[in-house]
Amino acid sequence: MPDQPAAPTAPAPTADQRRIAQDSFAKAREAITNEQYDYAISLLLTCCRLDPANFFYRQTLRKTQKEKFDNNLRGSTFAFLTTPRLKARVKAAKRNRDYLKALEHAEQVLCRNPWDLGTQLDMAEAFDALNLSDLAVFTLDQARQKHPKDATLNRALARQFEKRGDFKSAIVLWQLVKESNPTDVEAAHKAKDLAASDTIAKGQYEEAAAGSKESPVLGRIEAKAADKTDKLARDADPLRKRIEADPTEPTLYVQLATLYRRHGHPDRARATLQQGLGPTGNAFQLQLELMDLDLAPVRKNLELTEGRIRKLKDRSASADDTAETGTDVAEMSEKELQQLRVKLLKEINTREIDLYRVKADRFPNETQHRIELGSRLLKADLIDEAITELQTARRDEKLKWRAAMLLGVCFRKRNNWRLAQRNFEEALTALPPGEEGGRKELLYQLASGCAENGDLPRAIDLGHELANLDFGFKNIGKLLDEWNDRLQSA
Repeated sequence: MPDQPAAPTAPAPTADQRRIAQDSFAKAREAITNEQYDYAISLLLTCCRLDPANFFYRQTLRKTQKEKFDNNLRGSTFAFLTTPRLKARVKAAKRNRDYLKALEHAEQVLCRNPWDLGTQLDMAEAFDALNLSDLAVFTLDQARQKHPKDATLNRALARQFEKRGDFKSAIVLWQLVKESNPTDVEAAHKAKDLAASDTIAKGQYEEAAAGSKESPVLGRIEAKAADKTDKLARDADPLRKRIEADPTEPTLYVQLATLYRRHGHPDRARATLQQGLGPTGNAFQLQLELMDLDLAPVRKNLELTEGRIRKLKDRSASADDTAETGTDVAEMSEKELQQLRVKLLKEINTREIDLYRVKADRFPNETQHRIELGSRLLKADLIDEAITELQTARRDEKLKWRAAMLLGVCFRKRNNWRLAQRNFEEALTALPPGEEGGRKELLYQLASGCAENGDLPRAIDLGHELANLDFGFKNIGKLLDEWNDRLQSA
């Protein structure tokens, strides 16, 4: 059977490309402040071309494109004349699987009409093909500003949410599809599978909600919700007044957004942060908070998926799970859930790379950001970039051991045991007292590395030192038996 072609991916920018993109982005923000939208858009197009997977560049570009037309929901008056040829190029690039080129042509269409539905659907397909799920969702969500009830659009977005494990959002969208087209079989099936409807029927809560039957449970829930709403209003009111008095202070917006998040209102938190961008001149603190806010639902989906996996392993999954995560996740096998978990972990890591890269560039002397960035680059197998960040962080004596340990892993992945061993030993020397977990990991890395590279006596010595600390650590007891057998055979 012939090998399947590798799935296309968006190439990571080189160091020079990233520097050019960052410089262009800084100039674009200045141009936006001065309402030089055409110049800003040209710079942002360059940013997206050099770093096509960067969510923040694409988000800023779309916002600027819409501001250029005063959010009129139709774009240029002559867009219908100037965009057909570009749309044809988008379709052709998609057919040829040249998704990056399709995105470039699509952005040219959106420069003339940022609300073009067909183009945004094509862009979402291209992003999905490049495994850029967050950008696919963002693009479809942007299209819903003008077309909130379009069945094709809501169907595409629902499928994206299902892929990401956000089943609650997917169900809402499937219901919208069903409302638009009651005969749609797929939408009807998805909507019918809501486990919550079974729960409502069994508990007879539907009658109580309609006022035909009293429910003490609903009464308690409503009373509790009212108390929470009152408390939120009391806590938020002073912060809103302080913002009115000093709208240029970014920390006030962050405090109010944090309050909303704590009370379970992420949309209000996002609106607060976005409201503060203008008065504070796009304060960096607010941009970071928005990036972290976008990460929260993905982390929550990962938590729900891992919980379901644990329950399947324990053979104690209950029917209540469907009310929590949606019927789709309850019907998934353990293998499918594990695959979803891997996708969510990858998405979180990709977003965290962007977040810590921004922090490291903005605060170059705070080496903790470089450690965090390096560790996530390592997870993404961007080894050379990880080495660059971690070698910078290694200069900090407080973080030296951790940076050196991660560098050892990097060099081991590059099959350079000499440099890997040097960094592991350096990390062991710099290890502060009380770091027992770090000591065990370093002993394991050194022992297993020595064994792989033929130094069995050294591997056995290190293995015994580790076994003396924790005999069950990564199966070291069994490995010691294997290494002793190999040494005796030799």
